[in-house]
Amino acid sequence: MSLPPGFMDELRSRTSLVQVVGRKVMWDQRKSNPGKGDMWAPCPFHHEKSASFHVDDQKGYYYCFGCQAKGDMINFVQETENVPFMEAVKILAEEVGMKVPERDPQAQAKSDKRTLLTDVMEQAVQFFRMSLKTGAGRDARDYLEKRGLSGAQWDRWEIGFAPDGWQNLWDALKGKGVPDELILAAGLAKPSNKGKKPYDTFRNRIMFPIRDGRGRAIAFGGRAMDPNDHAKYLNSPETELFDKGRSLYNQKPAREAAGKGKPLIVAEGYMDVIALSEAGFQGAVAPLGTAITENQLALLWRISPEPIIALDGDKAGVRAAQRLIDLALPLLEAGKSLRFAMMPEGQDPDDLIKAKGAGAVQAVLDQAQPMVDLLWQREIEGKSFDSPERKAALDKALREKIKLIRDPSIRSHYGQAIKDMRWELFRPQKQGFSGGKSGGKSRFIRAGAPMKAQASTKASTLVSADEAQQQYLREAVILASVVSTPAVLDEFEEGLENLHCANEDMRFIRDLLLRQAHRGVTDLKSVIEDAMGPEALDFLMGNPHVRIAPPVMKPGDEEIARLIIAESLRKLGSLAGQQAEVAEAIEVIGDVEDETVTWRLAQAADALHKAPLMPEEDSAEFEMGDNGAPIDKDERRALDALMENISFTKGK
Repeated sequence: MSLPPGFMDELRSRTSLVQVVGRKVMWDQRKSNPGKGDMWAPCPFHHEKSASFHVDDQKGYYYCFGCQAKGDMINFVQETENVPFMEAVKILAEEVGMKVPERDPQAQAKSDKRTLLTDVMEQAVQFFRMSLKTGAGRDARDYLEKRGLSGAQWDRWEIGFAPDGWQNLWDALKGKGVPDELILAAGLAKPSNKGKKPYDTFRNRIMFPIRDGRGRAIAFGGRAMDPNDHAKYLNSPETELFDKGRSLYNQKPAREAAGKGKPLIVAEGYMDVIALSEAGFQGAVAPLGTAITENQLALLWRISPEPIIALDGDKAGVRAAQRLIDLALPLLEAGKSLRFAMMPEGQDPDDLIKAKGAGAVQAVLDQAQPMVDLLWQREIEGKSFDSPERKAALDKALREKIKLIRDPSIRSHYGQAIKDMRWELFRPQKQGFSGGKSGGKSRFIRAGAPMKAQASTKASTLVSADEAQQQYLREAVILASVVSTPAVLDEFEEGLENLHCANEDMRFIRDLLLRQAHRGVTDLKSVIEDAMGPEALDFLMGNPHVRIAPPVMKPGDEEIARLIIAESLRKLGSLAGQQAEVAEAIEVIGDVEDETVTWRLAQAADALHKAPLMPEEDSAEFEMGDNGAPIDKDERRALDALMENISFTKGK
């Protein structure tokens, strides 16, 4: 059975030899160079330990230096699956979602027609190149010279000119005996609606030939010379040769350059590609006037695992990058991604090269950002996150985008990267240290230490500072316990997220701990010291109220830490509930002005809900207070007397 050449070309473009062979071999990572498609493995056709089986993905061939096996992807499937040619084609076609054409008696005729069409296209290339050098092409030549292109570059890029007029190319091709149907089928002319002879598709335009991966002319792109033309750039219509969504300008030379280690750069237009290539960036390609399609993205990844998207530094360029992110997210695979190099505002690569040279372009490429950075910037740019609701909306939007990633490993890494950037955005600023000295040492400032409630309202007058202090101490105990026992961090991640942390520095420590969740970090103290300095950790761990979480836990103390943290979280929850009850009581009291009574009410409510956190060994001078802190026995007796006084007052 004869297959159309176009079918085989498309089949080879949808997959790669590395993918086909990779299902049967284990690549030798030391010898292989995935970026160049240069892969080595032990031969699947004979037993060996050394990697003598070589795959050249750029050329599409394999060769074994041991047994001399060689061929392309079809041969490989034939040999490894023990199937005939057509069966091998069907296997590969099914894997990439293509349907093998049924037996067609006209298949050879179609093949011959494609060959004829490519011949017609080559004749058109020559006609346009000749026209550029005639009197009719004077304005086009002036334009190209103003754009910095010399005559040698015109020839190198086969740039031509379509003269103004209705049948210039048509008449030239007809004069060479080209049939009408071939000129029309090649997209070089269009039939007239007025009953006249067909007219040229391209008129008064600078012409750029578009060639496929095998170097055959398949279409043209035309730049209008008339500034009032409705279309500045015009591409050939889709034909049997040309599928715009599966083609790239400068594809073959760029693939060869990428195979030699050059970066694959995706620019927006023909002139950008030419300018980049002439400046030494030969791995430049461009989509054909539209946004990058899924097929073009697959084609780019076949050429290079990490193309650089070099878009114009304007709003249109940013929008194009954003559209591409949404397209690429579901298609990401390990080792296949994109980087984005945004040109300076108002400039494209051609402008930048003319203004500052190739070095300026290289500097922009060196600063190309990974895709996750642009995803993050898109979601936060121009927005304020000054409320929990807005932060939650950001989280939801990012989660929805990350869900699009099919590869679970990449999805996990994106989630962690987003988590890191979120932490950087919302973390409190470091304000923990004063500029002065105290005793020859830097003094740590408790920037957000609990303060006594201000008497701005009747309600706030009754809010005791002791409640705030109790909350502060319990939160300090929780944080110290987690820092001392990293093994419990993941278990109490949700509890840490719910900590209020009125103290700015404790909020900073809390956020640092949350950032390390699910990372398997075993030394949280170093994390805090690196971010805040040793004074912050000394202040937290040196507080007498965290003695139940000593700086160095003994082996097996994880269970003690769990009990401490769980109990402290429960007490904080109870305290929050009690504060709500007190607030309601305040509303009932109304206009009562006796500050002594209201103060005693707050003290009673506070004492009512205090409970020991963990029993500790008594000493001659101290005993464990209700909030888990050591308290002087004389102070304890005074507290008991206060409670009796409160009871007496209630009984009156």
